[in-house]
Amino acid sequence: MAPPKPSRKSSHRSTLSLQKTEIIINVYDLLPPGKLASMLWTIGSSLLHSAVVINGKEYAYGGHDRRGMTGVYWTAPGNVPPGGTFKCTILHGFTVRPQAELDQIIKDASEAFQGTSYNLLSKNCNHFTQYLCEKLTGRTGPSWLNRAASIGVALPCVVPKEWIAPPDFETADGELYGDDDEQESDERSRMLRETSRRHSIDDAPRDDLASLAENDEWDSETERRQGGSGKGKAPVRDTSGRIVPPADRAPIARR
Repeated sequence: MAPPKPSRKSSHRSTLSLQKTEIIINVYDLLPPGKLASMLWTIGSSLLHSAVVINGKEYAYGGHDRRGMTGVYWTAPGNVPPGGTFKCTILHGFTVRPQAELDQIIKDASEAFQGTSYNLLSKNCNHFTQYLCEKLTGRTGPSWLNRAASIGVALPCVVPKEWIAPPDFETADGELYGDDDEQESDERSRMLRETSRRHSIDDAPRDDLASLAENDEWDSETERRQGGSGKGKAPVRDTSGRIVPPADRAPIARR
């Protein structure tokens, strides 16, 4: 005797039990408000930063100079990156994957997008958005997000300087993906370093204190704004040697 077929009611209940998760894209303009930014936005060629919102966390990708660390980080949804202007929110689609599967997809993305692999034109935050959206929904993110970068790759000699080097501000706010477990040990290490430094300052002759303070300063305001972290420290650059815009610098813990 053939087994009984499941009723439509039970099938309907099974479908309802699956949690539907929104996949949202937040878009930010990295150029300062003005005629150029307005014109480029109108023609769909703005220099943009984008991030994917999943279950109350906004995931983005940025560059840094520490090998072996992801460049994927998360922040509060709608948290405008340094120098950016919020432009729009896009409901890209939905997924019914369980949370464990969503976590694995984000983890895989974090391994694929290392901080030292960042490139302003060929592997930036918008490439990450397109990659993650495709993994979650089967559809890549909007192609116009990266139109400026595509033009830069095809015609690097005619790309306006403002597209490649927008005004500088501080590093993006947020927390690297997977940093939760390391945060406590990093904080403990930081406190030990601060204690050691205070002892060094207390024990140092007065003549040495001025030089100690001087060594902690930047060579110029330009170096500080471009990402330098003190004398002898270079700004964060991408794989082609370009300075990474602050909005696309992954927030890593200071060591």
